Amino acid sequence: MSIVPSNLPPEGGDEGERKEDLLAWNREYRGKGRIWRGAPPKLPHLPAGSRVLELGCGNGKTLAAMLRRPWWIAALDISPSATRLGREIAVSLTDAPSKVDLMVADAVLLPFQDAFFDAIFAFHVIGHLREIDRLRAAKEAARVLKAGASLFFQEFGVEDMRAGKGEEVEPETFRRGGGVLTHYFTEGEVLELFRIFRPVSIRTDLRLTRIRGEDYVRSRVVAEFIKV
Repeated sequence: MSIVPSNLPPEGGDEGERKEDLLAWNREYRGKGRIWRGAPPKLPHLPAGSRVLELGCGNGKTLAAMLRRPWWIAALDISPSATRLGREIAVSLTDAPSKVDLMVADAVLLPFQDAFFDAIFAFHVIGHLREIDRLRAAKEAARVLKAGASLFFQEFGVEDMRAGKGEEVEPETFRRGGGVLTHYFTEGEVLELFRIFRPVSIRTDLRLTRIRGEDYVRSRVVAEFIKV
């Protein structure tokens, strides 16, 4: 794997606030363990040997499914506790056909050379960044993708049951208990965020979930982009 040094701090923004945002995730994983459960999202077909990057691997929910594919995977998370949980998943799947490298790293300052990956998965990671860092993460994703490579995106939409709950720190970005930030997207906002890519598809998936006898809406924006 080709890694370039990335020990410089991100530019712009309030570094004190950003540090606290990132520490909140490590507290979540250290205190609660596997906070992401349920079935992993459906993965696309990619050729054997594809170089694939997962941004924000968390406790390994999506990684577990990716490891069943014959890919070379780099999986990163800003939380050391999350990366440890992901590594446990990788070790447990001894028959997995893929090769994986897990690391603690930042989606806004990726430690990879330009045009290195065949695909990037950004599932529920960019939505946990402030606006300035969402823009920087999109630019970094474009930098490390090969021309013609795909970026697969999923985040919560503005119709989601949790949108509007907690302290609003930026428009449609809320901090709830534990300190974790979540931004809720519209389709238009996602297209604007990745305007340097060519959109392949975008949709908003809505489903009802029943909690204590009440129905609530879960909303998720799902998109695919191509680097041009």
